[in-house]
Amino acid sequence: MIITNRTVPLKRDCAAIAIPSGARLVLPAGTTVRVTQAAGTSYTVAATTGELYRIEGTDADALGLSGPVEESQAPPTFSEKMVWDQLKTVYDPEIPVNIVDLGLIYACAIGEHEQGGKKIDVQMSLTAPGCGMSDVLKADVENKLRRLPEVKEVKVEVVFDPPWGPARMSEAAKLQLGFDLDYGTNSGGNSFGPFPILR
Repeated sequence: MIITNRTVPLKRDCAAIAIPSGARLVLPAGTTVRVTQAAGTSYTVAATTGELYRIEGTDADALGLSGPVEESQAPPTFSEKMVWDQLKTVYDPEIPVNIVDLGLIYACAIGEHEQGGKKIDVQMSLTAPGCGMSDVLKADVENKLRRLPEVKEVKVEVVFDPPWGPARMSEAAKLQLGFDLDYGTNSGGNSFGPFPILR
């Protein structure tokens, strides 16, 4: 869900992450912010000075909102669809699109863990190398996949080969952002397709 033009003063001191640097800080009570995005389990807010910050859903009360962003409950039996569904709850803090539709998931291998259960290895990229939000997004993916039933181990590697490009976005993401469907394709009309989940 996207919230625009809702300007609120913070009701209390609130932990935040600066975007795109990834620096952690505390915004003091009374700071005026505009909620620009509420997606997944966090909010993106813009300060009156122009800086962007990520605020976790657990701090929604500081924004005067009723509670954390809802997170769907995982079904009790592990499935490949469940992995994709969880990955789609992780959002880029600057772009109101999940990381799957942005084409940031390069590979996802699901295997059996040596001690029983599942292990998941993910290779993901970012829209820009050197983004300070790298560790934040990586931790989001790890934490959400670890909550799935039967999952014993999750490893996430951030890679930049091949470099991410807009051709990797899904049609839904391009439409949501107002791009033509062929946006980002090279002159030959080819584009990178999503990598499949490997078993």
